[in-house]
Amino acid sequence: MLKEPDKTILDTIISTRRRTLEERRLAVPLERVQQMAEVRQERRDFAAALASHADGSQGLRVIAELKRASPSRGLLRKNYRRREIALGYARGGAAALSVLTEERYFLGFTRDLTEVRKAVQIPVLRKDFIMDSYQVYESVAAGADALLLIVAALPDNDLRSLLNLCEQLRIAALVEVHTGAELERAVAAGARIIGVNNRNLKTLEVSLETSFELGAKMPRGCIAVSESGIKTVTDLRRIQEAGFHAVLIGERLMAQPDPGRALGELLADFAWKPH
Repeated sequence: MLKEPDKTILDTIISTRRRTLEERRLAVPLERVQQMAEVRQERRDFAAALASHADGSQGLRVIAELKRASPSRGLLRKNYRRREIALGYARGGAAALSVLTEERYFLGFTRDLTEVRKAVQIPVLRKDFIMDSYQVYESVAAGADALLLIVAALPDNDLRSLLNLCEQLRIAALVEVHTGAELERAVAAGARIIGVNNRNLKTLEVSLETSFELGAKMPRGCIAVSESGIKTVTDLRRIQEAGFHAVLIGERLMAQPDPGRALGELLADFAWKPH
């Protein structure tokens, strides 16, 4: 008998998320979530926030992330003052925010996103393991301007269908890849904002070389985002030189006493200024 391959952390999280999704469907039917999504009118342009400054000049953008915990580091903050952190990030120069909403491994909730978005004027991304149209409607209803779609977690048909639904509902999708094959799949599905995750979701190992390798293969016209493992000014400069439009920084900031101040100091050292 063939031995069943060991489950990766991604497999485990996806399995848990599917069970949570079924529980949520029972608690709040799809029709109700769709109604809540339809009521919402205002959207913030996530793609435009990453592509250029208000004056049209170019430069590396930062998506600053809020999360209580992670599978690799455990609890990051006991005092998770989401509104205070969000305001600090906005003052520190973030172009957009990312909010973890997965409950079991990241200790997040959709209400975290809702509260964060009320506190700031910049776009907010829902960072989660999105697998179903229910979660897209739920994201819109919660106030997300964008959501994450992980290519490694989605068959091609589902990826394309979720991208189309995001477009219909007028929110952006950050499509995350880790390999050249996943990048090809993302492009074929119609992704316009592509994030290269430097963390291998199957092993949790981190290497910025993933961004440098895939950045060279990124198609023209896409907004390129480097995610995970970005800590220093040198990292930012190398990523900018590799052609990326934005970076997503989470644990490096959340581990600091004042995440917003840490972001501001990082960007000041980077000498990030409009031309």
